[in-house]
Amino acid sequence: MAGKAVKFVAKAVGEYQYPWREKLAKHKDELAKGVWGYWELGAWKPLAISARRRARLRKEVLLAGADWPYDPERKEMKTKRKGHKVDRLAAEKRERTAELMEAMPQMLADYRKRRWERKMKAEDDAAKKALQE
Repeated sequence: MAGKAVKFVAKAVGEYQYPWREKLAKHKDELAKGVWGYWELGAWKPLAISARRRARLRKEVLLAGADWPYDPERKEMKTKRKGHKVDRLAAEKRERTAELMEAMPQMLADYRKRRWERKMKAEDDAAKKALQE
């Protein structure tokens, strides 16, 4: 009699080796809707299965060596630099100032030349006006 009970228990355990399959079949439609929930008719609906149970089921499936297709796709890595924007802008301003200081003698010469040309033109205009009167 004990032998039959042992065989029965062994058979039951052998058949019930993968309980995650039943859970996965039960929640398959719900898991396909998204990881956290979904929008339905303009309203956010959370999943019927809790995040804790979903994580536990995912862990069981992965430990059994099966595939878990319900994870969201991974996004691209962010390339944004860490740090403070103020520091980066200050460094760029210092570089720009250094470039402008190197070009300063030429800029001053151009300014003086323009001012001199404007003065000469004003004198010429005044002379022509004086001759016309």
